[in-house]
Amino acid sequence: MRNSKKPSWNRALLIALLILLALLLIFSRGYRAARRAVMPQSRTTTESDISELSKQTDVNDTRQQADLQKPTETMLYNIDRDMLLGFIEPARDTGFVKIIPEHASREGMYMREEAYKAFVRMREAAMMDGVELWIISATRNFNHQKRIWENKWEGRQQLFGGIYATDIADPVERAREILRFSAMPGTSRHHWGTDIDLNSLQNAYFESGQGKKVYNWLLKNAAEYGFCQPYTTHGKNRQGGYEEEKWHWSYMPVASGFLSAFKEMVSYDDIKGFSGWETAAELEVIEDYVLEINSDCL
Repeated sequence: MRNSKKPSWNRALLIALLILLALLLIFSRGYRAARRAVMPQSRTTTESDISELSKQTDVNDTRQQADLQKPTETMLYNIDRDMLLGFIEPARDTGFVKIIPEHASREGMYMREEAYKAFVRMREAAMMDGVELWIISATRNFNHQKRIWENKWEGRQQLFGGIYATDIADPVERAREILRFSAMPGTSRHHWGTDIDLNSLQNAYFESGQGKKVYNWLLKNAAEYGFCQPYTTHGKNRQGGYEEEKWHWSYMPVASGFLSAFKEMVSYDDIKGFSGWETAAELEVIEDYVLEINSDCL
C-alpha cells in the first residue's frame, strides 16, 4: 500500500487568489504613481492664504487709487495762516521735496511734492519736443521774500527800467513801482510751494529764438500737466496787478486751494514785518495783486 498526498483544490484556489491580489496591488500603486508624475497635486486653500491674498489686493488697490487721484489741498493739506503767509521751512516739511540739480539753475530749492512730480512729467514731455525747461526759482518763505523786497525798497537792487526805489520819495508810489514785478512778503504765491519761475526772468527772452519756442510750448501744453501762467498781459483775462511774467507758472490743482484759503483767512493785519508794509492796505495788494490773476487759472 502506497501513501501519497494529492494537492487540495481549495488550497490551489487560495494560492491563485493571493497571487491575483498581489498583482492588482502592484498595478494599482504603479497607476497612482504615474498619475502623480503627470498631474500636479492640488493644495487646500487655507485661511492664511486668503488673508495674504487679501492683503496683496488691498495694497494694489491703494496704489492704483493713489495714482489716479488728483492731489488737492483738501486731501493733502490743513492750510493755516502761516502756510499762506510764508512762515514755513520747506527743508523740514515732509510735504516738500528738494529739486534735483539737473532740473534747476542752482541747488537748494524746494517744491511741494505733487507739484514737482507734475513739473518733472512736463519737463520730460518738453524734452521730447526739443524744449528744455529748468527752474530758476521755486518755494520762497517770508524771510526770502523779505530780502528781495527790502533790497529793492532800500535801493540795493535796481528796479525794472534801471531806476532805484530810493529815488521815489512817496512810500506808496515806491511800493507801487516795486509791485510791478515783486510781491510784498506774505503775499507771494511762491510761499505756497506750487509756483515756479522757468528759464529766465526777462520777458524778452521768451519773445524770440529758443525762448519763444519754450513759451509757445508752455502755452500749448502746460495745462495738460496742471500748470497755468497766472500773470498774463493786462486785458480781458486780467485787469491789473503785476506786470506780465512769462516765466511764472503755477500748479493749479493745489494753488487754487491756497488762493481760496488766502481770500478767506488773510487780512491786512497779517501783512506786516517788512519795510513799507504800511502801504499794503492803501494799494489793496490782496484784491489788486494776490487775487488779480489770469482768469484761466482760477
